Amino acid sequence: MEQHQNSSSAVAATAGVQNVVVMRHGDRIEGKIRAWTTGKRIRGLRFPIHRVMVSPFLRCLQTAAEVVAALCAVANDEELMLSLDTSKDAVIDPSRVKVHIELGLCEVMGSHAMRISEPAKDEIWFPAISELESIFPAGTLDSSAERIYQQLPQWEEPVSSARDRYKNIIQALADKFPNENLLLVTHGEAVGVSVNSFAKGLEVFEVEYCALSFLQRSTQAENLRVLTESAQSGVSYYSEADKTP
Repeated sequence: MEQHQNSSSAVAATAGVQNVVVMRHGDRIEGKIRAWTTGKRIRGLRFPIHRVMVSPFLRCLQTAAEVVAALCAVANDEELMLSLDTSKDAVIDPSRVKVHIELGLCEVMGSHAMRISEPAKDEIWFPAISELESIFPAGTLDSSAERIYQQLPQWEEPVSSARDRYKNIIQALADKFPNENLLLVTHGEAVGVSVNSFAKGLEVFEVEYCALSFLQRSTQAENLRVLTESAQSGVSYYSEADKTP
């Protein structure tokens, strides 16, 4: 099996390299605090995030808003900024990161994943996109960015189809912005797919709230490779080669 490096220390900002970070949203109770903390952690990586793409579901939007605030926070004293518990007192420079909603990063559209018995009335799941976008810090929205998926999948989307969708959207977004480092804020299933679809012989069995997976490629290469090490950033997996017969 290919050797996977420590996710946060081995990923470097090298010319000609694209980094893609895939993040699960936070939980209901402590989600914003955890998202802000995770945003500060991403800020500390050795490469900048240029663009954030987000699932249209509320917890992803709320999570992304906190992460973007952390990435855009301005502080003369970096240690002081990192000591802040929330984004409340952070001063934002919106030019640092651009953000937009991508429908292809949405939840698996089915009763099992969403834990509801039937779809929303008329399958209208959200307010207008413009209303959803208002949750992001002022000035960070890239209103010129075209979404790859123009509509949500139909209700009772098979899990296998959703996994194919996640793999395709991750690759498509990387290809669309090849000269930018990306952060994709999405759902647990997508984070799992980002590991086992881009690394042979791995099976993800746990994705924690605000878990991160790290993908990287040369800008001259087509394929993304997985850098995430099991359990180092909230994603746990095993190698199928290590399974007991």
